[in-house]
Amino acid sequence: MLPETEAFFIFADMLQVAFIINPFSARKNYHPFLNELKKKVENPNFYISESIEGTDEFIKDNFENTEIFVAIGGDGTISTVAKNIIHTEKILAIFPAGSGNGFSNETNFHKNLDELLEKIKTKNSRQIDTFTVNGRLSINVSGTGFDGKVVKEFEKTSRGFKNYIKVSIQTFFNYKPIKVKFSDEKYHQYNGKYLMLNIANTRQFGNNAYIAPNASKSDGLVDVVLVKKFPLSYSPLFAFRMFTKKLKDDDYVTYLPVSEIEFEVNTKNWHLDGEFNKIKSPVSIKVLPKSLRILF
Repeated sequence: MLPETEAFFIFADMLQVAFIINPFSARKNYHPFLNELKKKVENPNFYISESIEGTDEFIKDNFENTEIFVAIGGDGTISTVAKNIIHTEKILAIFPAGSGNGFSNETNFHKNLDELLEKIKTKNSRQIDTFTVNGRLSINVSGTGFDGKVVKEFEKTSRGFKNYIKVSIQTFFNYKPIKVKFSDEKYHQYNGKYLMLNIANTRQFGNNAYIAPNASKSDGLVDVVLVKKFPLSYSPLFAFRMFTKKLKDDDYVTYLPVSEIEFEVNTKNWHLDGEFNKIKSPVSIKVLPKSLRILF
């Protein structure tokens, strides 16, 4: 049990903090986090989300009296919270509980409640970029093509890294490349067929798979990553480079750093931060520089 003075100090620090829990993340195993939170924080303000609309309403109701909103879940949960607090002085914090946790990996949040509470005490924050896909917010990596199809099939499973790899392999051999056509003439040389197209604000999908190793979340740019369908013999090299932060421009991979771009693609299947979405062409990508304040 914490000494009385220390318990009061944590309680005082938590008065302007709200915890938003996605009960469907981490195979619905959120109870250990909640039990630990209740032991370490007196009367924490928390919400177990039942829907995106419910989360939006909770943030709206608590907006004026809350300084830090903590998202407990994966990239989709974090993005849902983020869209309610962009362009404000409210601070986003994270306790990773998803299957990939790409954004939390890139922003140095870990599955350690004590570490998170210490960060909350200091209240140090910084501003980072986000971006939109036809007006829909994305904070990490979004894309279409192969990985859009993988996410669609992955959502039919119980999630987890093993299922993601299994679905990826099954999808790869049968997937037909997408057709991409850029609106701006200076990008016409990149019109063509691709296995996938990704928009990367940070470096990784999740699980330390670095699709854009040189991407920065605070440079006012995103990396458009164009990946051509490659032969099976290239797969080991592609995987090795992706998991060792060494992917680069070559015969199959192209990087286009942009602040905004527009194109057409012959599929509506997208993932935004790992969540499946239907998005019609033409597709407009726009960076929102330093639009989100995040705890560090």
